[in-house]
Amino acid sequence: MRRSRSRSRPRPQSLIGERYVDCNPGTSNTPALTKIKSGPGSGSYYLPVTQTSSPIDADIVQDIYQEPIRERFALILNELGTGLAARGSDLNAVIRRADPALGDTDKVIQILAKQNRQLSQLSTDSNHVLTPLAKVKQAIADFVVQANTTSEASASRAADISRSINQFPPFLRALRPLVAALGQLADQGTPLMTSLGQSAAAVGRQFENLTPFAKAARPALIALGNSSEKSLPALRATLPLAQQLRKLGVQAKPAANSLDQLLESLNQTGAIEQLMAVLFNGTSATNGFDADGHYVRAEPLVGGCTSYQKTPTQLCTAHFNQSAAADVATATRVSETQRIAEHAAGTPQQKPSSSLTGLLGYLLGRKG
Repeated sequence: MRRSRSRSRPRPQSLIGERYVDCNPGTSNTPALTKIKSGPGSGSYYLPVTQTSSPIDADIVQDIYQEPIRERFALILNELGTGLAARGSDLNAVIRRADPALGDTDKVIQILAKQNRQLSQLSTDSNHVLTPLAKVKQAIADFVVQANTTSEASASRAADISRSINQFPPFLRALRPLVAALGQLADQGTPLMTSLGQSAAAVGRQFENLTPFAKAARPALIALGNSSEKSLPALRATLPLAQQLRKLGVQAKPAANSLDQLLESLNQTGAIEQLMAVLFNGTSATNGFDADGHYVRAEPLVGGCTSYQKTPTQLCTAHFNQSAAADVATATRVSETQRIAEHAAGTPQQKPSSSLTGLLGYLLGRKG
């Protein structure tokens, strides 16, 4: 059903005189057209002539410039002026219906007339905007040329750009957790940035103070660079040694690990303290004893057990068998009796017996 705002306009379709009817049925919010109840066209809807228009063919416009047509058109205008005298409003309505563009132009002019102040302000603002642009027109022209080059390059990669645009939504979805994490980081880092902003002036002054230091340190750094360059051949010459040390380190790693475990075990079990106690107590046990008490022997012990022997010698054995034990006991009694006698007479003391050497060898785990 046609509405009251329906319009019908025949329009040219081609240069050979073909036409088509451009119909606009209107909207459902407007009332329907009046239906013709009787007479010609009964049963159809009446469309006022004000809502129709007639097209002007291009050949008619072109024919006006020809001599006969121009003269006839002048006669028509003269006669039309005579016939339409004092009927300007009717002629205006006919002209508007004859060419809808004139009516639309009149509407545009009315709208512009209502906005003349805005247009005036637009003209003033445009002058302010275009004046700086006119000063950089060469840069703008260069921008247009570069934009053309960029557009051509983009057109050659249109498929890749299209694929990138298609993959952009999944990228945004994958980027969303990262953006959220960055937002949390920004929120948590705001106090730090605020503190940094407060200390920015002090940091700036520190950098200003570092400038003289940097200038003074520059010659030293240059000298260091020169010396480094001179020492470069020597450093390169140490590469073979470094490689050998690295190989030695790799090969010694198992032994070092075992030694580390051994030392750790000795430290945890107290073996080192016990060894020191054995040495201390063994040293105390070798001290002499007389009627006055213990005394420290300060003489070097030189005797038959000082040098290395392959076979047991008299008074020098670490096996502690029966015969050797008897010899050791006899020698000990003799030596002790002699030492006491010498001490009583004030004579120099004899060297300690080999029993001390055997005892130390036993304590240290040596066998003769």
